[in-house]
Amino acid sequence: MMPLPRLSDAERDAALAELTGWTLREDGLAISRDFKFGTFSEAFAFMTRVAFIAEKMNHHPEWTNVWNKVEINLNTHDAGNVVTEKDRKLAAAIDKVYESYSK
Repeated sequence: MMPLPRLSDAERDAALAELTGWTLREDGLAISRDFKFGTFSEAFAFMTRVAFIAEKMNHHPEWTNVWNKVEINLNTHDAGNVVTEKDRKLAAAIDKVYESYSK
């Protein structure tokens, strides 16, 4: 299977404009977003829900969790650790999960 192509700068910038709160990581090799919750349990439940989506997509985020905060970085390892369409799709799915906590 051919690796996914890296998004061009214009494609990546357009994807970031459509996504809520995602930014280009300082090194330019990933997109990232910080999420905040009311409790540790909410943060962990969010991560669990995202894990099921990521597993189904066979695309696993790099993330950290400290109490009520989750930081997620996305890039595509099979494509050489660059941002691809797969990252945009997972970021959009993550945003939908997070919206359910914001209501």
